[in-house]
Amino acid sequence: MRAAARAEGWTALLAVLVFVGTYAVIAIGKLPGFQLDRAGAALLGASLMVGVGILSLEDAYRAIDFDTITLLLGMMIVVANLRLSGFFRLVSDFVVARARHPFPLLVAVVMVSGLLSAFLVNDTICLVMTPLVLELVRRLGRDPTPYVMAIPMASNVGSVATITGNPQNMMIGAFSHLPYSAFAGALWPVALVGLLLTTLFIAFAYRGDFLSGAPLPKIAAPQRRYHRSLVLKAVTVTVVMMGFFFAGQPVAKVAIVGGAFLLLTRKVKSDKVYREIDWPLLLMFVGLFVVVAGLERAVVTPDLVKAVGRLDLGAPAILSAVTALLSNIVSNVPAVLVLKPFISGLDDPQRAWLVVAMASTLAGNFTLVGSVANLIVAQRARAEGVELGFRAYFRIGAPLTVATILFGVWWL
Repeated sequence: MRAAARAEGWTALLAVLVFVGTYAVIAIGKLPGFQLDRAGAALLGASLMVGVGILSLEDAYRAIDFDTITLLLGMMIVVANLRLSGFFRLVSDFVVARARHPFPLLVAVVMVSGLLSAFLVNDTICLVMTPLVLELVRRLGRDPTPYVMAIPMASNVGSVATITGNPQNMMIGAFSHLPYSAFAGALWPVALVGLLLTTLFIAFAYRGDFLSGAPLPKIAAPQRRYHRSLVLKAVTVTVVMMGFFFAGQPVAKVAIVGGAFLLLTRKVKSDKVYREIDWPLLLMFVGLFVVVAGLERAVVTPDLVKAVGRLDLGAPAILSAVTALLSNIVSNVPAVLVLKPFISGLDDPQRAWLVVAMASTLAGNFTLVGSVANLIVAQRARAEGVELGFRAYFRIGAPLTVATILFGVWWL
């Protein structure tokens, strides 16, 4: 008995060390002194969970939620086709032709970023919107900082509305078994109010730019090349997919079928689409599923679940605070996986998952490093000569995060 208890103790210690090491690298972004990134850390952690015997290889396979991976892959293919077809450039040009003053232009950037992120993966929207917005505001002679800052903030807020808005919502959709329409029905008001608050907070912080009333100079929309037939096909497939989502069809099946159908084209080679897919993110998801499963197997006992239950995670305010704190320590996707074993035992797990979706997503706006979407925009903007400062972002993002989460808690 004593030897068995000692062996269990060593197994638990190994699981905790692997888990902490993996999450530390994910939180930092890479292993200092090495070229190991987040995806590599997740794969290494998963391999160690299997290698030291915490999980068998079969258990590791079962730990992977293939619905989440399939949904994310399908949506990446859809967004890649929209991008390669020129759809996002057409949207940008549509805004240029109608923006007359700085404030309406800010509203347009916020709403376009938020609405597109509500149905498509927010990280990819940030990737495509940043260079388009930078080009637009420079041609208009405006300070690019507030407009560029609006992209990740609005994308984070808008993505809270649906299961397909961001990676953590995709996981939550699979864990909670909430229908797409029920998820959207509960959280779209949070997204809408959040987008309004985002506009107001940025406009107030840069009120000298937006309250002057000076009109924007008239500029001609540039002549751009785009694949007309591919735009129509990609948009049609996207709309049909959304219809199936709201009709209650399995989102993973709809997404992968829609994505695969879009590969059937004469206009774009498939390898161009494959280059648009974030393969490291998919690999990180696979690894994290296994790492967390190993921790659950070795450490998350009924006594631990009961002890954590004393925090009253069923209360939206407490669960929101815990989720937001975890999301800013280890990022939102790992935070959701950490909370998974403690949510299933609550009295109303589906409402709890909605709270986690709301808080983990909105918490991404707290700091510049709070979400992958923020980092994507910061890196793309820096490459174009625009620096998003940590302090400048924080003075808007922190109060915006608090305000939107408070509204989310009240609403839910």
